[in-house]
Amino acid sequence: MSLRAHVRHVLSENPVTAVAAALFAVFLLMALAGPWIVPHDPMQSGVGPALQAPSAAHWFGTDALGRDILSRVVVATRLDLGIAFSAVLLSFVVGMPLGLAAGFLGGWWDRLISRGADTLMAFPLFVLAMGIVAALGNTVGNIILATAIINLPFYIRVARAEANVRRSAGWVEAARLSGNGDARILALHLFPNALPPAMVQVSLNMGWAILNAAGLSFIGLGVRPPTPEWGILVAEGAQFIVSGEWWVSFFPGLVLMLAVFTFNLLGDALRDIVDPRRRT
Repeated sequence: MSLRAHVRHVLSENPVTAVAAALFAVFLLMALAGPWIVPHDPMQSGVGPALQAPSAAHWFGTDALGRDILSRVVVATRLDLGIAFSAVLLSFVVGMPLGLAAGFLGGWWDRLISRGADTLMAFPLFVLAMGIVAALGNTVGNIILATAIINLPFYIRVARAEANVRRSAGWVEAARLSGNGDARILALHLFPNALPPAMVQVSLNMGWAILNAAGLSFIGLGVRPPTPEWGILVAEGAQFIVSGEWWVSFFPGLVLMLAVFTFNLLGDALRDIVDPRRRT
């Protein structure tokens, strides 16, 4: 079965997964083409009356400075998804080799890596991210680094468990008898078999990373205003909920919720797509 046919089969098996894939395509379009498809400049104030309710001219309404909320929400997608993707990629690239080596080699290497992961997991992860960003400074790079660090133990544990279970399998012994070294076995044999559960973790971590970046911005430790970012937009609108201007924080919060919902649902599809046992 070709890759395209396999992907089409996986998406058609579960309608909910197909909906999640469609939402992901929408978010991807917003991230890539957002600045060119929005109706107004997201940084320009006074494009409409301040705190105007949703209308035909401003679908999501305007904020306290008269900026178009729809434009700000759409443009913020690139920053939030960029932070989440970069952080998850960094933790995946570092955590998977460490976990595979720990589970396959065992001994002191396993104890060192496992204790390091356990130490990170001992802290409340959002509090740990807060501490890292507060110590290093609230730049986008430091937010990515903090988010990658708190996600690192998940990949170490997933990869370690997969390698530990399969290191004595017959096909691993056959690869070793064929002259393959440990590094080649890890890269070409164990890594592909550890990908399915890792892809589920990637999808979940994308949602958590988006929430982490938005949460840091909400409490003032993330991206700085006036840059459009979902957490900032929710924080800016929170003070107006009591006075009745609900739309200022409602629509950014709704888009944030949909993004997390989308990535959580995509996990099973990603697992099935990369699982070599499903391509039959």
